[in-house]
Amino acid sequence: MSTVQTSANQVGFYELEKVRFIIKDGSGLDIAYAYEDLVFSEHGIFILQYAEKTSELMYCWFNKDCNDNDRFSLFKSLTTSAQLNKMKIDYKGKFEMIQQEGEEKIDIRFIEQK
Repeated sequence: MSTVQTSANQVGFYELEKVRFIIKDGSGLDIAYAYEDLVFSEHGIFILQYAEKTSELMYCWFNKDCNDNDRFSLFKSLTTSAQLNKMKIDYKGKFEMIQQEGEEKIDIRFIEQK
């Protein structure tokens, strides 16, 4: 279980191992990185984000470069695996990673589906 400081008086608990299993089962990929409420898949294909109010819901963001057929197939597999593990994943939109020239820092821009 992972923890994250969500405010001065709150600490959130996330079931990272359960999410790791869902990602592996649903996509065959591993977790590349987890930071605060975000879990990055290998190769930056998608990001799962923990919902604020419940540990049973996550939001899924796909890399803007992921083609529609792969995105649909992966999302279907991830949601099936999540349901089998008493969780739910909602599609939230796309994201892009932007690396500033000469810096190692990467910015993430989320593009919410309307």
